[in-house]
Amino acid sequence: MSLEVQINNDIKQAMLNKEKDLLESLRAIKSAILLLKTGKDAVNGEVPESAEVAMLQKLVKQRRESAEIYSKQNRQDLADVELFQASVIERYLPKQMSREEIEEALKTIISEVGASSPKDMGKVMGKASKAFAGKADNRVVSEIVKTLLNS
Repeated sequence: MSLEVQINNDIKQAMLNKEKDLLESLRAIKSAILLLKTGKDAVNGEVPESAEVAMLQKLVKQRRESAEIYSKQNRQDLADVELFQASVIERYLPKQMSREEIEEALKTIISEVGASSPKDMGKVMGKASKAFAGKADNRVVSEIVKTLLNS
């Protein structure tokens, strides 16, 4: 089932259950999907799964950053809304890899690329970004790569 169909079904269900907060989150996802379908990534009105995953990750990141700003400004009520929306959006992302899984996969990538120093971080990150697309946060991957290349 495509993401768009799944979101539409979940919107209908949320409407029937009168779940206002959930509905708001789902409509944000649907809006982003519609924008994607009119963008450069769309082919005949269809969006590749990789673009959908990237869009969902972007939405989650935006919500988390907003929540952090709201928390710093002592607006926990608004931060809670953003965090709830982020949790709803995350349901549609592929399962995230654990730190240990990322580290093991990075060791393999580092040996494949032949990286030996922090200067080679770009090579490793290029390959890792493609390998972990949608499965890991690039910030976490970057931290682990730095640690592995510095040791």
